[in-house]
Amino acid sequence: MRGIAPVPTYVVMQPTTLCNLDCTYCYLPFRAADQRMPVEVARAVAASVEGWARQGRFSVVWHGGEPLAAGREHLAALLEPFGPGVEHHVQTNATLIDDAWCEFFRAHDVRVSVSVDGPEARNGERVTRGGRPAYDRIVRGIETLRRHDIAFSALCVVGDPRPGAATELYDYFLRLGCDVLGINVEEQEGVNTRANTHAAADVRAFWAELVSAWRTDPRIHLREVEWTLRYAGAVLDGSADALLPRQLDPIPTVAHDGSVVLLSPELAGFTDPRYGDFTSGNVLTTPLAEILAGAATTPWIGEFLGGVEACRATCPYFGFCGGAHAANRYFEQGRFDTTETDHCRNSKIRLLEGVLDHARDHEPSAV
Repeated sequence: MRGIAPVPTYVVMQPTTLCNLDCTYCYLPFRAADQRMPVEVARAVAASVEGWARQGRFSVVWHGGEPLAAGREHLAALLEPFGPGVEHHVQTNATLIDDAWCEFFRAHDVRVSVSVDGPEARNGERVTRGGRPAYDRIVRGIETLRRHDIAFSALCVVGDPRPGAATELYDYFLRLGCDVLGINVEEQEGVNTRANTHAAADVRAFWAELVSAWRTDPRIHLREVEWTLRYAGAVLDGSADALLPRQLDPIPTVAHDGSVVLLSPELAGFTDPRYGDFTSGNVLTTPLAEILAGAATTPWIGEFLGGVEACRATCPYFGFCGGAHAANRYFEQGRFDTTETDHCRNSKIRLLEGVLDHARDHEPSAV
């Protein structure tokens, strides 16, 4: 059975629960409240991160709410305890980005990822607290990044993956100027209870079309497609088993109050009569490294690891995805020892099938 690695590759930090937008598909439960992370929490996390960063590349991802809603002064205070070997990333809706924020990103060497769902007509879910479209404010923030020559990634949520959408999206992000693009098919999780079941043929065709668009002009690193092609190449050369780590990355998510949820950031802030609050400890009372060392004692994690083994035993796609994600199991099916989820189907199974469909349809003709 795969266990939990004692050292993560990155830590997710929640500088504030507040978000200035109210996107309809958002999973966060407390995004209307401004609960800010005390500097003491950042210091406690930095104490463990210092040792991990000496072992190799290590990242801290500031994810909210909207991290910029914490303000420059407070975010700078949260960054300060971390040593120079740590990479800082921020996931932002871009609406608050101005010249001062760009100067902040440069001064603190923060890497920026922007959440935007494509052209204006595809951003209807991204709205202000008053229900007004946020697209113009998002684009204004992105234009400010570009004016300051700050490279950025983009994260796009797709609510209706079907043929025709992929080419439009890829062409848009080429024009937008991002250097990396991640595509997330909308997920049923957290406070977003909308089902995400789609026709298999549509989703498969969406991914195949996205590969075609990318191959036409591959200037963007396309996260999902490049990972899939890497896997396919490893299958062909017999090294696919080496792609899945022997232990799961714990992905510790440190909430504003120092509480730690492992494996799935989306579980933070939720409670369940059976599983409790899903936390494995709090960095204000227990070092993060110690929390990770005792991960297996968290009750729901043992059930999840059993579900991972069930995936291994029953799913032909296990070598590609490593088993359904914990939050998707819970929010779709109410427990952790289940196997296939709609997220698996949309973003793993159909992804791989779509890439293989593209390869089949574009196989070089025999001479």
